[in-house]
Amino acid sequence: MPLSSAAGALMVPLALLPIGPPGAQGPAGPAGPTAPKAGPVVDARFDRADGFVPARAITHAPDLVPYGSQVRVTVGRAAGRTSVTVELAGVADRHEFPAHVHTGRCGSDPASSGPHYQQVAGADAADNEVRMTVRTGPDGTGSASATVPWEFRPGEAHSLVLHAGTPAGPHAAADRAACVDVDF
Repeated sequence: MPLSSAAGALMVPLALLPIGPPGAQGPAGPAGPTAPKAGPVVDARFDRADGFVPARAITHAPDLVPYGSQVRVTVGRAAGRTSVTVELAGVADRHEFPAHVHTGRCGSDPASSGPHYQQVAGADAADNEVRMTVRTGPDGTGSASATVPWEFRPGEAHSLVLHAGTPAGPHAAADRAACVDVDF
């Protein structure tokens, strides 16, 4: 039996719905004129990892990253460099979330996202990983970006993880608070 268009609209996963009004640029506004060529952009709302519809963004710590809070991850590439920007809205206020690109995909087990993506395995150089800290204001919004002098190897970077950071309440600072699937 076919679904009516109204009933079908109810079946759309939240991760596919746009954040904000049409044409909105997200919590941090539009990209500047010097932004690299656009790569993947993920606009999503955080949801349960074990929901009926697989979520693009999941939370493991709803006290820090509540269900329904918003995320936008933007990737740009130019001249062998890669820029990653993360924007958050509706998350814990006055909080610092360390964010890193990871090798695995998000899952109900926080460890599913795998280790940090490293351009050179085992190297400790600051520009060997995508590292940033999202600092939120009193309204629970914040953004951060990082640029590295390389491009991701195809098929090896799959998610952006927000760690619990500080202050984290019952969580250790390194705990994985949330995860967003992004094929870099």
